[in-house]
Amino acid sequence: MLTDAKREFIEFMMESDVLRFGDFVTKSGRNTQYFVNTGNYRTGKQIAALGRYYAALVKETIGDEFDCMFGPAYKGIPLAVSCAGALYSEYGIDKPYFFNRKEEKDHGEGGSLVGYKPKDGDRVIIIEDVITAGTAIRETMPILMGAADVKVKDMFISVNRCEVGTTPGKTAIMEVGEEYGINVHALVTVSDIYEYLKASGEYTEMIPKMEEYMAKYCIL
Repeated sequence: MLTDAKREFIEFMMESDVLRFGDFVTKSGRNTQYFVNTGNYRTGKQIAALGRYYAALVKETIGDEFDCMFGPAYKGIPLAVSCAGALYSEYGIDKPYFFNRKEEKDHGEGGSLVGYKPKDGDRVIIIEDVITAGTAIRETMPILMGAADVKVKDMFISVNRCEVGTTPGKTAIMEVGEEYGINVHALVTVSDIYEYLKASGEYTEMIPKMEEYMAKYCIL
């Protein structure tokens, strides 16, 4: 259901040039009529607002029942930082965050992780942008499990594309849930974006293309 909050977030992504419509090819090689690029957030106002959206979703779903948050390099880094700041300023929830480098540092403190050092038993949440084929999460989990014996039960993303993963009949998010026991929470889904386009009346030419894409790749 397209709520006012979801409509507001979709329009926020569009105004920030993060959500675009047209003809694109995803990282997994699929043709799509919409593209989400969180790398286009570039102002203080945008990142502050984005942090509040993520923080509200975290507060609504798990409250403060976690120990730290992880932002995968590179796009997950500002997402985790902004979410951590908003959780404290909006709800008084003060939790540490950390992120990884793509390449290990061999001087100074060394290692591939920056920020909080996770401990055995920590409940880690992941703050990410989107999941398409699940490739990024399969790269992230070994990093987290290699750092400590942590528990990863929840992940927060901007958009659930609801796309089939590597297993026929299952979305990448379903696969992540089965493989790692992670619940993925999204601010909006492809269905929300589709409903927004239909309701706006400005994207009539996109509707049949979106329907074709969703019928081909999505499990709703």
